[in-house]
Amino acid sequence: MTSVTFEALGLASPLLRALADENYVQPTPIQEKAIPHLLQGRDVLGLAQTGTGKTAAFALPILQLLSERQDNPKPKTARALVLVPTRELGLQIAESFKAYSRHLKLTSTVIMGGVAIGPQIRALSRGVDFLVATPGRLLDHLSQGTVDLGQTAFFVMDEADMMLDMGFIRDVRKLMKAMPRKRQSIMFSATMPKEIATLAAEILKDPVRVTIPAKTVAVERIDQRVHLVSSGNKPNMLAGLLDQPEFDRVIVFTRTKRSANRVAERLAQGGIATEAIHGNKSQAARQKALENLRIGKARVLVATDILARGIDVDSISHVINYELPNDPENYVHRIGRTARAGTDGIAISFCDMSERSSLRNIERFLGRTLPQVTDTPVIAATTANVIAAQPRPSRTRKYRPTRSSSRSASR
Repeated sequence: MTSVTFEALGLASPLLRALADENYVQPTPIQEKAIPHLLQGRDVLGLAQTGTGKTAAFALPILQLLSERQDNPKPKTARALVLVPTRELGLQIAESFKAYSRHLKLTSTVIMGGVAIGPQIRALSRGVDFLVATPGRLLDHLSQGTVDLGQTAFFVMDEADMMLDMGFIRDVRKLMKAMPRKRQSIMFSATMPKEIATLAAEILKDPVRVTIPAKTVAVERIDQRVHLVSSGNKPNMLAGLLDQPEFDRVIVFTRTKRSANRVAERLAQGGIATEAIHGNKSQAARQKALENLRIGKARVLVATDILARGIDVDSISHVINYELPNDPENYVHRIGRTARAGTDGIAISFCDMSERSSLRNIERFLGRTLPQVTDTPVIAATTANVIAAQPRPSRTRKYRPTRSSSRSASR
C-alpha cells in the first residue's frame, strides 16, 4: 500500500463514500499510478498480476467520467465496455462496479455464455452505462443486432494475455471494428508477449504505461513453501494438511479438469466438504461452488488454472498447488488468491520428481529459492484410510486443451 489517499487522486465524493463503505483506506500502487491518468482521459497500458487492485484502478475513474457526462445510454448501447476472458472474472468485475457506483445513478449489466440469453437481451434493450462481457457471447449479441457498440466511449480489455491464450484475439479484433475510433481505451495484462504488444498498438493511442512487477506481488504477505513428495503420496499429503484446523478455507489447484474432479471426489469421500470448478462445469454449477465456499458450506475448492484469475473469495487461508503449473506466471496468479485486501496468506506447493524443472522455473522467475519441507504431516486415521482406499485411476492419455475447449469455457 501507499501513503497517498483516494481523495488525493482526485476521486469524487460519491466514489469516496463507496470506498469507505468497502473499508478501502489507501490505494494500491497500480491504483495510485493509473487513476490520475485515466481521469485525465489518457489511454493506459497496465502490466500487473491479479490481486493488485486492477479492477478499482480502471473502474473508479470510468465511473467518475461517466457520471460527469450529460448524455444517457441509448437503447441497445453501452457507454463503457469491459471485455474479460472468463465468466467468473466478469461477474467479479460487475459486482465491484455495483459496489463502487452505489451512490451514482448508473446502470450496468454482465453478458456471458452458459446462461439464458433472453434476460441479457432485455437488459441491453434499455441501454446501459457499463457493460461487462465475454467475447463469444458479445459477438452473439452483435450478430443478432441486440447490442450496438457504436456509442461506446470507454473500452477496457482485462487479462489480455489470458485472452490470447484462450484464442480470443480474433474475436477482439472483430469487436474493435464495431466500436468508434474515438474512445478512451485501457488494457491490462500480466505479461507482454509480442502478440499482446501488437494488439496494444492497435487498441491504444499514446498510452501511459503502468507496471507492477509480478515477483513483488508474489512475495508480499504470502508465506510460500514447497513439500517434496512422490506423486503417489500427494493424496495423503493433502489429507494430512487439511486435517489441521487452520486450513479453514482452501483453494487447491490442479493442471487438468480430470485431476480436479479426481481430487475433489477423494476429499469429499474423506469427509471434507469440497467443490470442484473448471471449464466443463455449467455456469450455474460454477457459481454454486463459489458461493458454497464463500458461505462456508464448502471448506475446499479444487480449481484449474483457467480460473486462477477469476476467483475472488475473502479470507482464503491457504492456496495449495496439488500440481505445479507449467507456466511460472500461473504460479503467481494461483497464490494471489490468498493474502487479498491487506491480509496474510499461505501458499503450499507439492512437487514430485517430474515437477522439479517446473519448480526451478518458478524460483528463477521469482528470483528466490522457496523453502522446502520434506517431513510428512500427521494424517488423521479416518481421512487417511478413506483416501488411501480410493481406487487408483486407470492410466489415460493426458488431457491437452484445444482452442475450442478453451473458448467454450468463456462463452
